[in-house]
Amino acid sequence: MNLKKYSEKRKKGKTPEPFAESSKGEEVFVVQKHSASHLHFDFRLAYKEQEGWVLKSWAVPKEPPQKSGIRRLAVQTEDHPYTYKDFEGEITQGEYGAGKVEIWDKGGYKVKEWNDNLIDVDLKGKKLKGMYVLIKPKGNFAKNNWLFFKKK
Repeated sequence: MNLKKYSEKRKKGKTPEPFAESSKGEEVFVVQKHSASHLHFDFRLAYKEQEGWVLKSWAVPKEPPQKSGIRRLAVQTEDHPYTYKDFEGEITQGEYGAGKVEIWDKGGYKVKEWNDNLIDVDLKGKKLKGMYVLIKPKGNFAKNNWLFFKKK
């Protein structure tokens, strides 16, 4: 499990964020509203790697779309520990990501397709329901930029 980048940005004991890794898990997603230096939403999909479960993560600058026709930028960030799916709290001032984190939506999901450039999933949350896509555009975009939208 590659949580090295996550651990490098945080100081265990100085922040309430979870550091625990998990070998057991299930396909869940969470959207966390994060009032850091700029308000944004962290979209996370639980993903099973060989060593265990992690949360693949994207920062979405605007509220995630609840209906089709709206596209949002989603900037891929470092993987987070699976246990982060339940995290709500205040990250200490002066620490990376300082500010309030609250769960905006969460639920299960089913994968239709998942590869390096496309993630197509059926979300089963309270706010995000239905088929959603993360697509990595080709061309002169930053390597971590994706588009996030709800399919019709």
